[in-house]
Amino acid sequence: MLDPSSSEEESDGIVEEESKEALAPQASFSRVSPNRSSESSDRLQPSSRGSSARPASPSPTATGEQEKEDAERLQREEEERKRKLQLYVFVMRCIAYPFNAKQPTDMARRQLKITKQQLQTTKDRFESFLKGDTQIVADEAFINAVQSYYEVFLKSDRVAKMVQTGGFSAVDSREVFKRHIEKRVRSLPEIDGLSKETVLSSWMAKFDTIYRGDEDPRKAQQRMTASAASELILSKDQLYEMFQQILGIKKFEHQLLYQACQLDNLDEQAAQIRRELDGRLQMADQIARAGKFPKFVSKEMEAMYIEELKSSVNQLMANLESMPVSKGGEFKLQKLKRGHNTSIIDMGQEDENQLSKSDVVLSFTLEVVIMEVQGLKSLAPNRIVYCTMEVEGGEKLQTDQAEASKPTWGTQGDFTTTHPLPAVKVKLFTESTGVLALEDKELGRVVLHPTPNSPKQSELHKMTVTKACPDQDLKIKLAVRMDKPQNMKACGYLWAFGKNVWKRWKKRFFVLVQVSQYTFAMCSYREKKSEPQELLQLDGYTVDYTDPQPGLDGGRAFFNAVKEGDTVIFASDDEQDRILWVQAMYRATGQSHKPVPPTQVQKLNSKGGASAQMDAPISQFYADRAQKHGMDEFISANPCSFDHASLFEMVQRLTLDHRLNDNFACLGWFSPGQVFVLDEYCARNGVRGCHRHLCYLGDLLERADAGNMIDPTLLHYSFAFCASHVHGNSQKGSELQGCGSQPGGKKESKKKRNCKAQPVLVCQRPDGLGTVTVEEKERFEEIKERLRVLLENQITNFRYCFPFGRPEGALKATLSLLERVLMKDIVTPVPQEDVKGVIRKCLEQAAQINYQRITDYARVEVEKSLKDQRDPENVANLATPAKKLEHVIRLAELVIEVLQQNQDHHAEAFAWWSDLMVEHAEHFLSLYGVDMDAALEIQSPESWDSFPLFQLLNDFLRMDYHLCNGKFHKHLQDLYAPLVVRYVDLMESSISQSIHRGFERESWEPVKSLTSNLPNVNLPNVNLQIPKVPNLPVPVAGLSVNLPQMPSFSTPSWMAAIYDSDNGSGTSEDLFWKLDALQTFIRDLHWPEEEFAKHLDNRMKLMSSDMIESCVKRTRAAFESKLTKSSRSTDFRIPLSLCTMFNVMVDAKDQSAKLCAMEMGQEKQYHSKIDDLIEESVKDMINLLVAKFVAILESVLAKISRYDEGTLFSSFLSFTVKAASKYVDVPKPGMDVADGYVTFVRHSQDILRDKVNEEVYIERLFDQWYTATMNLLGTWLTDRMDQQLHVYQLKILIRIVKKKYRDFRLQGVLDSTLNSKMYDTVRNRLTLEEATASVREGGMQGISMKDSDEEDKEDD
Repeated sequence: MLDPSSSEEESDGIVEEESKEALAPQASFSRVSPNRSSESSDRLQPSSRGSSARPASPSPTATGEQEKEDAERLQREEEERKRKLQLYVFVMRCIAYPFNAKQPTDMARRQLKITKQQLQTTKDRFESFLKGDTQIVADEAFINAVQSYYEVFLKSDRVAKMVQTGGFSAVDSREVFKRHIEKRVRSLPEIDGLSKETVLSSWMAKFDTIYRGDEDPRKAQQRMTASAASELILSKDQLYEMFQQILGIKKFEHQLLYQACQLDNLDEQAAQIRRELDGRLQMADQIARAGKFPKFVSKEMEAMYIEELKSSVNQLMANLESMPVSKGGEFKLQKLKRGHNTSIIDMGQEDENQLSKSDVVLSFTLEVVIMEVQGLKSLAPNRIVYCTMEVEGGEKLQTDQAEASKPTWGTQGDFTTTHPLPAVKVKLFTESTGVLALEDKELGRVVLHPTPNSPKQSELHKMTVTKACPDQDLKIKLAVRMDKPQNMKACGYLWAFGKNVWKRWKKRFFVLVQVSQYTFAMCSYREKKSEPQELLQLDGYTVDYTDPQPGLDGGRAFFNAVKEGDTVIFASDDEQDRILWVQAMYRATGQSHKPVPPTQVQKLNSKGGASAQMDAPISQFYADRAQKHGMDEFISANPCSFDHASLFEMVQRLTLDHRLNDNFACLGWFSPGQVFVLDEYCARNGVRGCHRHLCYLGDLLERADAGNMIDPTLLHYSFAFCASHVHGNSQKGSELQGCGSQPGGKKESKKKRNCKAQPVLVCQRPDGLGTVTVEEKERFEEIKERLRVLLENQITNFRYCFPFGRPEGALKATLSLLERVLMKDIVTPVPQEDVKGVIRKCLEQAAQINYQRITDYARVEVEKSLKDQRDPENVANLATPAKKLEHVIRLAELVIEVLQQNQDHHAEAFAWWSDLMVEHAEHFLSLYGVDMDAALEIQSPESWDSFPLFQLLNDFLRMDYHLCNGKFHKHLQDLYAPLVVRYVDLMESSISQSIHRGFERESWEPVKSLTSNLPNVNLPNVNLQIPKVPNLPVPVAGLSVNLPQMPSFSTPSWMAAIYDSDNGSGTSEDLFWKLDALQTFIRDLHWPEEEFAKHLDNRMKLMSSDMIESCVKRTRAAFESKLTKSSRSTDFRIPLSLCTMFNVMVDAKDQSAKLCAMEMGQEKQYHSKIDDLIEESVKDMINLLVAKFVAILESVLAKISRYDEGTLFSSFLSFTVKAASKYVDVPKPGMDVADGYVTFVRHSQDILRDKVNEEVYIERLFDQWYTATMNLLGTWLTDRMDQQLHVYQLKILIRIVKKKYRDFRLQGVLDSTLNSKMYDTVRNRLTLEEATASVREGGMQGISMKDSDEEDKEDD
């Protein structure tokens, strides 16, 4: 944009260069004018005939029609261009001198919108992060959150559509991610020293890093700052440039208009406003006289209309009057004072407006700069000189002292005076050398009479010297600068003659003073006077150029000021001064006629006009140049003769298009600068507020229909304004009649005061107007219906119009606006049931649309997965029950996703209509229920593959407070309850059969825990969290049931404790796993109905109790049978099968605590019963095993009983051993029996300790074993109390007792059990027998009851 203050030479070059562009279209447009169109077509026809001559020429009719269409098109384009230029002139004036509006500073900041390319870039950055191509370190939880955000949000077609509408910003993207991760972070477990707020902040920082990519954050910040500046206060130049783009105005056209309109001249702009307002008042009077009123809804509003026109003009006058006269400098906006000046409003009361001389006050600032004195030769070089300066009537100032050889200062003195013609005195002094001298000696002086038009540069002035100064040619160089106050519009010497003032033709000093925005006065001043000698108030005068008047000597260029009954003639000595004076007075009078200098017209018509123009002021030069380029008609056009309603509609529509295409997600909101210009235009040109908002609503609705995102709050604001205007004022038409009285008189003002005293009526008028035109009402009804259709459509498509709850609060505002639109007027609220009915209907349609879209999406997914499998077999497989079920499960996932998104992003907006959202969800689910029922009907009765579908739906529905046990949920339960019961029945029969057949074929071989094989088992997908149906493949007798193979299962918790150890039998392991898996499956169903869930739980506990009881009894019987068939000698080794049976009991006890325990206190009897059974069975098994150990010891004792004293066998053995020992080394008799028994005991202890998994049972078994065998030994010795033991018997018993005691003590048997009374009895007896044998036999050959190292070595 060109600087308005640029030099003439620069602008000339630019204009001449660019004027070629303007002349070319103008020439073509001139040919299109109606009076020349026929001529141009006639000229074009011959050439067209010649060029298309020979082969085939188009018909002359077709050629003529084409030329006619082109001519009409060019004419329309030319008319459109002219209209925009004229509109730009009005807009420029609003920008140049605003006095009604200001740029708002409290508007919400609009964010930069995301384009399609930026969205794709964002997707690529997040995809790179997920692939690991970035250097951002992140944990698994954050990666999962980003993955979900990428898949669900960024790749959503709804987001892509929102980007196309221009309503999606980076802040929306960030807020969606923040809301997305908040739930995830809250669900994470607490970590000591790390708060969840810290995690959230860290995640958001990483998100920003990913979103920004490799872009330098400083550059992004600079770009955001620069773009945000356009959302703030704009300067005049920025506003000009903006509306050049909006209206398609070229730079050189703006420059021509700017300079010709004198937009940088605030006086000219204020005068233009005064002329416009005067024209509007005249137009109101013409309408009143001619009776050409707009068509109103009530005839009584016609009188009110005239009153409103005058009232609006009076308000503008008051606004203009409140503007400071001294306004200038940079473009600043300030809050305007809405003062009311009765002298301005009541223009007819002239007596009250007469100015007095005291009302005209001027204040001048003078700068006196003394540079040097020349011609000072008589003084000695070292003499001190100085100057004084004063403005008559003010204080006196003195310069610094200087030597006479160099009298220079450069000192400035500042003065303030109220005299338009002040007297400035400057004196030169030298210091007196006499002793008795009291004052310094004056050498010379100069008296000046400056004016604001005086030269500002320093000049030499001859001084008047005193008699005492021999230097007669003293000169002083100084500059006097007198400023021009803001309220002084012109000054200078003029000749004047009038009827009432200046009655004598004489040259006087005149000043044009602006007292207020509407009051100007021509004042004549004398020297040294602050008040004018005479003054002429210019109200009602018209200024114009005139010819020289005969008989008036003096003055060369004449002009006059004429008023009815009075004429004042002025004359200046210079033609340019006359032009400046006439322009200044023209701006002051506010007249509609613009004076044209006759000499200028003559010069323009002469051949040498270009050189003669230099005598004219620069403003006239710019006006002439604008006229040359065809701009004069736009500049000089009368604004009151235009239809500003249609012009404003045009500029507002173009501004909205410009706004929607800029870089901001504006949602239809104008920028502060645009709002400012439009407000100023409406106020200045009388555009009705209702018309403005109706046009705005129409434009916004068109853009919304075209796919642009429009803020419903903005629609609500404009609609409420129009509704309040149309309904409020039409309802109160009869009451408002009193406000519209006929113009004139004090009675009118009294009625105005009465109207303002009615607060009810004031609130009915948002724009202060009480009239409503038929056009406004009809257009409002049309807009209202269009708006209702749009809102209902947006609510119906709320997931796609407001994806993911963006823009924030838009859906809630849409619902609020719909309620307002449904109101018949602004007073009567619409019944809630009516609003509810409309929203219910919209949500019912929304359910159908949403379900249809996810159905289509699921179908597309299936087609995409089978894109490479287009053979007939695969197509046929699509209709199989399994594929149908798979499709329905996928649909269920999409249904849950939609409902969850509705809850997360849209539930808050429907907070007042939560019951309708529940109905919407139920309707949505009912549509899905049709497909679900159809898929389940074709499933095989023996198939259980549909259970994951129930678990998927039920897990979602039971967690929703509104949908839990709702209509669809109950329908789902009714479908699956029989299936669950039948499944449990079949599982119970199958498990019973497996127990029966398993124990019949049971080998009781120990098996490793199933956890040893876990690496080969497919565990469930943790993301799906869908429990699988347990596999029970054993068929039930008499039934052919297709039980599914279980692909994966959740590892039972009890398996971890027995990892890498021998477990129970294969049958028991299978039983416990099946019971646990079945209970886990039933529990994971989370059946919502309490009674049925309780029934299922009880049944599971009873089934487990019965199954475990059967297992325990069969194990007990097998244990007894196995033990009975085993050997009774010391060769007996405890088989692993017996240990397995013990372990089965251990497992049964552990499993009963989990599988059979009832949660209710009084119903724990099942668990207690099975526990008692297990305890009794274990007790019996221990007793049986101890009995077996006692029997083995009895067999050993039976062998050594043959050595009892007094038996034949004993005597024979003793003799044989003694005889043989003389010749050979006879082994120790009986030690093999003792060693065999000790080996048996130790081996049995090791097996039991190693293979049985319950320590308590082992300790109990060892206690009973030790006690029973020790009692047996004591009984055996007691039976031989009267007999002396054979030495061999004694040795065997000593070895057995000592080894037994040591071995059981090592196994952890308590000392209280080991050192029992029976043990003491046996020990004492054996010790006594040992002493006797030592005396009798001469020793025991190292066998003794005493502990020794030798025995320890033997043990080792």
